[in-house]
Amino acid sequence: MVPDVSTGDPTRLLCLNCARRTVSPRIVSKYAGLNGYLKFRGSFTNSVKLSFARMDGIVGDNLPMEAYKTEGWWSNLPTNVHAKAWLDAGWNVEEVNLKEGHVVFRKVKELQPTGSRRRRASRSEIEKPFTPVRVRIPKPRTPSKTKVSKLYARIKNLERQRTSMPVYRGSFRPKTKHEKRLFKPDEKPSQ
Repeated sequence: MVPDVSTGDPTRLLCLNCARRTVSPRIVSKYAGLNGYLKFRGSFTNSVKLSFARMDGIVGDNLPMEAYKTEGWWSNLPTNVHAKAWLDAGWNVEEVNLKEGHVVFRKVKELQPTGSRRRRASRSEIEKPFTPVRVRIPKPRTPSKTKVSKLYARIKNLERQRTSMPVYRGSFRPKTKHEKRLFKPDEKPSQ
């Protein structure tokens, strides 16, 4: 028994095997992403057509050159690490087209759900196929009555200002308040 590795608490003891699992990272296969993707797709479809570029994205790395050149790389042999990824997910390679660069996977078997007993019971109860979540379109918010009345008051004030200003034809410009104070109305300024 050793102290808790994550917190260092000596009062909480762990067995060496549990401590090793806590400290050491899980070893993940290069093709674990493909395995997870096919397991996900298996819940609502029986065949998947993937381009090589899409496969590169799912795997997170480029496929080996042999995958692009030979159909033998895509064989369903469980001894191959890459084939084990889709076989463990319950899929087989049905068709490979090297010229167009795509692969068609076909679901072979239903996987038994893994996890706790509670999870298994809930999954066995669900018999409906996958249905996407309904998207709710947000309703446009109506502004409050206060905001509406303020905007209406501003618009009315602007209209009043426009109507109170006299409109003059031609190039005649009215005198500003400053000019009116400087000169008498009958006199013209001397230049």
